[in-house]
Amino acid sequence: MTAQWVRRAVDAVIDPELRVPLGELGMVRDVSVEGTTAHVHIVLTIVGCPAADRIAADVTSAAMSAGGIDDVALEVGVMTPEERRALTERLRGDRAHRQMPFTADALTRVIAVTSGKGGVGKSTVTANLAVALAARGLRVGLIDADVHGFSIPGLLGLIGEDGRAPSPTRIDDLIVPPVAHGVKTISIGMFLREGEERAAVAWRGPMLHRTVQQFLTDVHFGDLDILLLDMPPGTGDVAISVGQLLPHAEVLVVTTPQAAASDIAVRSGLVARQTGQTVRGVIENMSAMTLPDGTPLDLFGSGGGAQVAAELSQDADAVPLLGSIPLSPGLRAGGDTGTPVVVSAPEDPAAQAIAGIAAAVADARRGLAGRRLPVALR
Repeated sequence: MTAQWVRRAVDAVIDPELRVPLGELGMVRDVSVEGTTAHVHIVLTIVGCPAADRIAADVTSAAMSAGGIDDVALEVGVMTPEERRALTERLRGDRAHRQMPFTADALTRVIAVTSGKGGVGKSTVTANLAVALAARGLRVGLIDADVHGFSIPGLLGLIGEDGRAPSPTRIDDLIVPPVAHGVKTISIGMFLREGEERAAVAWRGPMLHRTVQQFLTDVHFGDLDILLLDMPPGTGDVAISVGQLLPHAEVLVVTTPQAAASDIAVRSGLVARQTGQTVRGVIENMSAMTLPDGTPLDLFGSGGGAQVAAELSQDADAVPLLGSIPLSPGLRAGGDTGTPVVVSAPEDPAAQAIAGIAAAVADARRGLAGRRLPVALR
């Protein structure tokens, strides 16, 4: 009976990258018990699996917790090509090879975060919003679609001491995204070769389109509640590609209170709407902060977010201002250290504003009318 308890405990260990129990992945090959020693044989998906140490530690801890076990003899191997092929088919489910799972009929909400111009803090807002949504118990994925100005790995603390983002694990033709603060994340910055940490990605339209398409098809996010896309500023090639690939996506428009930014932000919402996407709301960043003496400091003016929401609401469904995020040293510092302010300082006014926006986004669920549901009659 002890061997069965150990097997049950080890089978339940969650793979830190795939977020699926090892037993379901076929990674537990054999379990036996001699006296008070558990002999456990597991197999990793690939040679040099970056999560190998954590999996080994979690398996050992699980085996020790089964009761009556004083020692664990762990053997770690690697899947055969046939086992890996079976695993990728299992992970893909009913989806055909290289078929995008984020269709209009999928249960995952796809939300593109856009801005009319750079410098409004769109990526910082997106990273914090993703972490805030994950903290609410949602399964969240994040695509850094700002290929030329990728910054999501740094904002989420995925940059190592060598200045590089981790390379995603590959299981045959599936790409497994790293997880940071509960968010599964992919970025072109994770594919740069050694020595290219500060290299510029100088790509034109076709390459940008293929990159976004590959992120949507070849990256195994698993079952998600929400997939966020951190879009590049403006209405260029990537915006057009995402509109073609994801015409059913929702859009959040980020602006600052400044009129010069809000006037341009409206354009990104209008272009998204032309492709069939729904503008879900507006987020105003860098709004007035309150100084220690109670004086408001509106460095970038006021009213820009409300102006964008009002203009996008004309001749269409009402577009709400989801929230205003005040200027915050904590928000800036969190971006520099890779620890989002919603984690490092949840009491910060900016963190509280982002948490409120996350609540509004989470509550605005998609309807099921007109969508095919994955239900089979037997």
